Amino acid sequence: MAEEQRDAPLSERLDSLFRTSRPEGRNWTNDEVAARIKESHPGMRVSGAYLSALRTGRRVRPSPELQAALAEFFGVSPAYFVDPGYAESVNSQLAVLSAMNQAGVRAFALRAVGLPQESLHSIATVLDQIRKLQGLPPVEDD
Repeated sequence: MAEEQRDAPLSERLDSLFRTSRPEGRNWTNDEVAARIKESHPGMRVSGAYLSALRTGRRVRPSPELQAALAEFFGVSPAYFVDPGYAESVNSQLAVLSAMNQAGVRAFALRAVGLPQESLHSIATVLDQIRKLQGLPPVEDD
């Protein structure tokens, strides 16, 4: 029982990668990820069903090679699956990227690249006024 609890974060972390990595606006399927991993690592035995079992916690001990292949596929360090601090940092970054992809925010950000600081300040002021008119709370700058 204690071992299952210790391994639970792996399933949560893996599932989080599946939910936040969204090619072309949709989530990866277990079968797609398994197929891509087999393409890049021909000798590796992995299936969509096995990835599903890992994501739900029904299976808890993937090989180190599979963990490394999953990390490579999703563009994170293998430490993501074992280091809570690193995982938290990656999840925070993924949340920001996910938010940017919502409602065209990414398109606004791309248009702002290269603009002078004064222009960025003006744009932020206009957006603050629009948020206020819409009844949305103000955004705190970091």
